[in-house]
Amino acid sequence: MCGKIENIYFQSYRLKCRLCGGMKEKMKNALIIASVASMIDQFNRSNIKLLQGLGYHVDVACNYIEGSTCTKERIADLKRTLKDWEVNYFQIDFARNVTNFKQNRRAYQQLKVLAKKKHYNLVHCHAPIGGVLGRIVFQKERKQGTAVIYTAHGFHFFQGAPLKNWMLYYPVEKFLSRWTDCLITINKEDYWRAKKKFHEKRTQYVPGVGVDLRKIAETKIDRNKKRRELGISEDAFFILSVGELSKRKNHKLILQALCNLKNKKICYVICGQGALENELKEFVLDYGLEKKVQFLGYRSDVVELYKSADLFVFPSLQEGLPVALMEAMASGVPCVASDIRGNRDLLEGEIKRNLIRSNQPERWAKHILYCIHHIKEETQKAGKYQKRIERFSEEKIEIRMKEIYQSYLDSIPFV
Repeated sequence: MCGKIENIYFQSYRLKCRLCGGMKEKMKNALIIASVASMIDQFNRSNIKLLQGLGYHVDVACNYIEGSTCTKERIADLKRTLKDWEVNYFQIDFARNVTNFKQNRRAYQQLKVLAKKKHYNLVHCHAPIGGVLGRIVFQKERKQGTAVIYTAHGFHFFQGAPLKNWMLYYPVEKFLSRWTDCLITINKEDYWRAKKKFHEKRTQYVPGVGVDLRKIAETKIDRNKKRRELGISEDAFFILSVGELSKRKNHKLILQALCNLKNKKICYVICGQGALENELKEFVLDYGLEKKVQFLGYRSDVVELYKSADLFVFPSLQEGLPVALMEAMASGVPCVASDIRGNRDLLEGEIKRNLIRSNQPERWAKHILYCIHHIKEETQKAGKYQKRIERFSEEKIEIRMKEIYQSYLDSIPFV
């Protein structure tokens, strides 16, 4: 299947058109493009439903085979859901590595075939590779009325980013902004940089993809029972991280910090999967941390884990607007995060003291130790997180996205 666009849904789509007397042909068509399936699963389910609610027939194009942070079972479930929603899904062989020119050239050709087979009134691109190839392929269609929206889930160039990121990504994004009808940014740093330096027709600030605050509030747990499931004692200091096992998420920093902490009651739990799993596990064994560290892989019960933890640590090197940090804040667990773009949008004001500028393990160890000795104070402070995170709720984000989609509805002619 790799490298081949799935055509079965085109056939079923045309059959429905004939059976319904051509009614489907009058629907407006939207395409959501993302590099990997997890971007659709985690960030675009609500966008699909919003577009359908506005009368669009929605297709999805991404790489379901590789690069995703979701399990194979989760991706299979996503495909079943899309089919149930009558959403056509297409395999495009996007590579996550921008320098994999051969694979991304193949993805470009596949996307061109898709663009020729079906006229899209609206195209919504996500992530750097999907955003680059999507806007290149559909720049000609823009002249025929296709609206092209691009959501930047955190530019790779930002304050403190390596020079090579600025040299590679900045000129590409600036050039392609000319082929962008609406650029959506999810943090304030990206918004103001795009607003001042780029050339898109519209720049919109939408604070993330939204957090399901109702689900988090309604999740009730027996804290000690949950800990027992994980083999964590009631008197242990439970530190939690959630995120892909990648260099960007920087889990190794916390492991290094643990080497400086002699407290035997510390238990550090990491949820997520990724390319660095073996490397991180080897580090744990090499430094004798196996009694302090657990790798849980992909979990569907992260909210229960947030509510069972004493401290959430988030040492990322790069973020757009992190969902994991928002969920932890909404769960009321004390949080400590790296002082970077995105995290600053969330932990600002008084609780900005919980941002650590340094990437030095010693500094993180010192702050974790402070939290252990001041856990009551930190837990009280965490109550302020829950109030602040209300403005990042799914409901408020969906209102903003609906306004953006709606603004293009009347200006786009039917096929």
